[in-house]
Amino acid sequence: MPQATKQLNSSQNLAIGDVLSWYQKPNGIYGNTTEANFEITVYKEDTVRVQVSRESKYSANPYSVISAPFEIDFNISEENGKIWIKTSKIYLSINLNPFYLTFLTPSGEIINQDDPAFAISWLGTEVSNYKKVQPKERFIGLGEKTGHLDRADRAYTNWNTDYFAYGVGDDPLYMSIPFYIGLHSGLAYGIFFDNTHKSVFNFGASNNRFIYYSADDGDMDYYFFHDDSVAKIISSYTELTGKMEMPPLWSLGFQQCRYSYYPDSEVLTLAKTFRDKDMPADVIYLDIHHMEKYKVFTFDGEKFPDPKSMIKALKEKGFKVVVIMDPGIKTDKGYLPFDEGKEKDLFVKFPDNEIYEGQVWPGWCAFPDFTKPETRQWWAEKMAFYEEAGVDGYWTDMNEPASWGQFTPNLINFSYEGENVSHRKARNVYGFQMARSAKEGCELQRPDERPFVLTRSGFSGIQRVAAAWTGDNVASEEHMMAGIRLVNSLGLSGVAFSGYDVGGFAGESTKSLFARWMSIATFAPLFRAHSMINSSDAEPWAFGEEVEEISRNYMKLRYRMLPTIYSSFFKSTQTGLPISKSLAVDYSHDKYVYEIAFENQYLFCDSLLIAPIESYKEITKVYLPEGEWYYLFDNQKHIGKQTIYQDCPLNYLPVYVKAGSILAFQSEVSYTGQAHDGILSLHVYSGENASTYLHYEDDGISPDYKKGKFLKREISWNSAMGKLSFAKTEGNFISKFHSFMVFSFNYNCIFTFTKLFKLSRSIISFFAFVLPRRFRSSLVTNRSAGHAWASSNDTVLQKSKRQR
Repeated sequence: MPQATKQLNSSQNLAIGDVLSWYQKPNGIYGNTTEANFEITVYKEDTVRVQVSRESKYSANPYSVISAPFEIDFNISEENGKIWIKTSKIYLSINLNPFYLTFLTPSGEIINQDDPAFAISWLGTEVSNYKKVQPKERFIGLGEKTGHLDRADRAYTNWNTDYFAYGVGDDPLYMSIPFYIGLHSGLAYGIFFDNTHKSVFNFGASNNRFIYYSADDGDMDYYFFHDDSVAKIISSYTELTGKMEMPPLWSLGFQQCRYSYYPDSEVLTLAKTFRDKDMPADVIYLDIHHMEKYKVFTFDGEKFPDPKSMIKALKEKGFKVVVIMDPGIKTDKGYLPFDEGKEKDLFVKFPDNEIYEGQVWPGWCAFPDFTKPETRQWWAEKMAFYEEAGVDGYWTDMNEPASWGQFTPNLINFSYEGENVSHRKARNVYGFQMARSAKEGCELQRPDERPFVLTRSGFSGIQRVAAAWTGDNVASEEHMMAGIRLVNSLGLSGVAFSGYDVGGFAGESTKSLFARWMSIATFAPLFRAHSMINSSDAEPWAFGEEVEEISRNYMKLRYRMLPTIYSSFFKSTQTGLPISKSLAVDYSHDKYVYEIAFENQYLFCDSLLIAPIESYKEITKVYLPEGEWYYLFDNQKHIGKQTIYQDCPLNYLPVYVKAGSILAFQSEVSYTGQAHDGILSLHVYSGENASTYLHYEDDGISPDYKKGKFLKREISWNSAMGKLSFAKTEGNFISKFHSFMVFSFNYNCIFTFTKLFKLSRSIISFFAFVLPRRFRSSLVTNRSAGHAWASSNDTVLQKSKRQR
């Protein structure tokens, strides 16, 4: 690599300077300027990588990017003091004197442009990229960040931080994902800054000249994405950094957690109460009190004298068990994990080779160096302790890493895959690599089942190995709404499987707050309630009969929707798109979706528009984007691109179905592993356009779906023709449904919901339908439906002219 001229003045800004020479390579160019070396690589038609360093060798992040450049056709030319790199979707202009970049569309519209004076610059070791602000530019994404959907005029820091009871505007939090999406002039682009040091993204705070992103040290290494939609940009980002794998089906059910449930008798009583009260649930968590003096890979012999038998009893009731794993290893001689880690040189150390100790729950602890392959393998092997007890999933907490005092010394050393770096470079990926170790441990200990790992901390690429939750939130209306934005922002940043602590971890939830939170979380990827020690009981039945009934109804709705939710998870594994999707994905240039009154609204499973609202409000404004929308609970049809007023008493969350959608439901079950009645209910909401629902099934637990043991089938509805079409099935899994029923909804309300959520035990089935006699012929009978569903070939069901 050509050597740049070094200038060591760190007291003022040092810009990259003029290009001295450049050379072509098979997938781009490289060269040097007066102050640095640069390399530009074409990854795909819509993706370009930019690397700049003042060192002779680039220092890449080995953890986030898993995709290599594709071989594509593109052109390189030089004219009028510029180098041009042209793909079918991006024209990149590299100005030579001085060096700065302009990304354009093939028609010549500017997508994104460096500030020509500063472009890429240094202040000491800090490296920054300054970008011109385009007219009316918006910025969305950036992962787990508080604040508004549009991040313009604010600055954010990426530095994974343990933040108990954080404020709804506080930053930074637990997870860092340095990827954002810019929007202006009908265009969209994405930038992923692939540098694991502490970084800052300033979207115009305190100045009106530029936006910038910077890192304390390391290279300027970023990927630029451009396509004709936000959805395609997210898909390209997740193609680069990876997509989630299919989770176990049980992880989509309701999950109950508390800091902490103990002793074992309390855990068993908890499970029994869910079943006795007919409240569907799948998972019970064991927090830190399950351990002996908070030491990982132990059970407390007094509180849990026979954990294997307890877990067996829980499984007999249909529950899975998830245990917490903190990284801190108590530095007690005779404690096997510490003795082994010390002997095998697996702990983070000071530069003089002494083991670093930080104080956490067990006391003074050593910290495994998860950036070292040997450590990850050792941790995976240690998880045999939990496997022998029958544990099903793992919750990696305190993995920022956290320690009392919140000020980890920067000089401690990490392997970083053999590079040997300081805490400054390794901190942001520590939680990611611990979660990776847990996933690999799941696969090692139980290879015939899919792993489930829930992590608090992470970095870009975390979606490949774990689900995420938004940490120690607070029982307040503001936090409930902020959690929605956090999950939506994570979805914009490639993390599709995430959630928040329903009811709030810190503080005491009110009755109305808990009821509303349960209704909203029904439509979240992760459905988990959690509460703190020394607080009142916070189970769904702990707030009185009304809240219990509302919670039960929404929990049952969640379980009836599992065919739709599971199919959406499969779709996300293919596209990388979120399950809870900010309206900014599908309606990116509609100014109303960014208004404070509507920024919390989102699409769940593509078809359901959720309008979250505080528990104390009984009427609210809802913005309906372009199209037509049915109110879920009475099927009233609304025209889109307008604001409506909606009644929202505590038992009715404003939820709308997009016209043209097909929603799939199953019968009630108490847990995901319980057999349903075998009838798939397809609810068809007529619209102007034809629509398609992709139905997906597999065994819900094994990795065999990767070997073709799945069922995938497209179901299409044409409203104008009254025709429902079933495409050929793919895969070799036999469906668990033997027949289906079709319910057709249009503006005449052919079939309508009965009044739901009545505070009455007399409701036999959560979804009962009024079928007016003249329309009953529109309901596909089990006999004809069974034939259609059993057939693996193309099948068409069509109403007669009289039925239409």
